[in-house]
Amino acid sequence: MKNDLDKAVYSYSTSGAGNELEEENKLLKDTIEQLRLEVEKYKAPALLVAEIGEIIWQKQHRHAIIKVPNGNQFYVNIGDGLPDLIPGDSVLVEQKNLTIVEKVSTTRKFAVEQFVILEKPTVTWEEIGGLQQQIEEIKEVIELPLTKPELFKKVGITPPKGILLYGPPGTGKTLLAKAVANSTNSTFIEVVGSELVQKFIGEGAKLVKDIFAFAREKAPSIVFIDEIDALASKRVDMGTSGEREVQRTFMQLLAEIDGFKNLGNVKIIGATNRKDILDEAVTRPGRLDRLIEVPNPTLEGIREIFRIHTRSMRVEKKTDFEQLLKKMDNFSGAEVKAVVTEAGYFAIRANRTIVKEADFFKAITKVKRAEEENREYAAMFG
Repeated sequence: MKNDLDKAVYSYSTSGAGNELEEENKLLKDTIEQLRLEVEKYKAPALLVAEIGEIIWQKQHRHAIIKVPNGNQFYVNIGDGLPDLIPGDSVLVEQKNLTIVEKVSTTRKFAVEQFVILEKPTVTWEEIGGLQQQIEEIKEVIELPLTKPELFKKVGITPPKGILLYGPPGTGKTLLAKAVANSTNSTFIEVVGSELVQKFIGEGAKLVKDIFAFAREKAPSIVFIDEIDALASKRVDMGTSGEREVQRTFMQLLAEIDGFKNLGNVKIIGATNRKDILDEAVTRPGRLDRLIEVPNPTLEGIREIFRIHTRSMRVEKKTDFEQLLKKMDNFSGAEVKAVVTEAGYFAIRANRTIVKEADFFKAITKVKRAEEENREYAAMFG
C-alpha cells in the first residue's frame, strides 16, 4: 500500500514539473521568434514612396509607370493582391526592383499648411490710404464677382480669374489682397512664390496642385501668391535640375489657373516687385490678365497714410505736418508707417505719452538711413 502511494506521489510531481518545463520552453521559443522577427525588420531595406503615373496591362498582368522622389520615372511590376490603382496614387515600392508592394494614403492638408499662411483677415478698405484707384479696380475684378456672381451671368460677361499687383516694395500690395478677402468674407491663403519651388525635385508642382485643391475646399477663397516672379519669370534654357523644377512648378500653376471655372469662387492675386521679368504666359488673357500698378504714394497719399497711422496717437499740437510730409517725399506706405512707429518709440524712451514734432523728424532720418543701407546691401549682394 505504501509503495503504491509513493509511486502516485512521484508520478504527480514529475508530470507537474514536466508541464512547467514545456510551458517555459514554449515561452522561450516564442520570445526568440519575436526577437528574430524584430531583427529581420531592422535588416530589411526601407521602402520608397512613389507616385503612380500610368497603369499598363500587358499579357493580363498589371504594370505601372511610377515617379520616384528624385523625379525619375520607371516601368515596374505591381505586387499580387493589391487593390485597383489609379494615376496619382501614392504607393510603397521596394528599393531593389521597385516593385509596388503597398498602396498608402497621403495627408494633403498637413503638407499644404506647412507652406501657406491661412487666415481670415481683418484689414478694411478704410485702413488703406492713397490707393483709391487701385481699390476701385480690385472691387470690380475680385469683390463684385464673389459677392454678386449672378450679375455677371445676367450680363453675359466672364470676370477675370485673377489679377496681378505690381510695384515697389512696401506700397500696400498685401494689404489690398487682405482687404478684399475681408470684404468678401473669403479665406485668405498666402503663398510665397520662392517656397513653391522645393528643394526636392517634383515637390513644387504637387504642392501647387494641393494648394489649389485646398483653396476649393475653403471657398470662397483668395490665393495670394507673393513674389510670383520667383516662379513665373521669363523662361530660359533649362540646363540644371533646379531650372527644370521651376519650369514644372510654373506649368502646374498655369494648368491650375486654366482649370478654374469662369465664375468660380476662388480668385488668384499675384504680387511682384519685378513685372519686367515676368513670363507673358502668366499675364495673357484668361489668366492674371488684369494688371494693377501699386506705386509709391503721392504727397496726398502720404498725407492720408500718415493720418491713418496717427489717428490713435497723441501728437503735439504745434507740429508742422506739411513740413513732415515734404520730408517723407518718395516714401512708400510701409516707410510712412515705420516713421510713425519709430516716433512713438522716441516718445516712449523719453517717458512721454505725447509725440513731439522732433520725434517725427528723428524717425524720418532713421528710416531714410535704414533704406540707404538696404540699397547698399542690395547693390553688393543682390
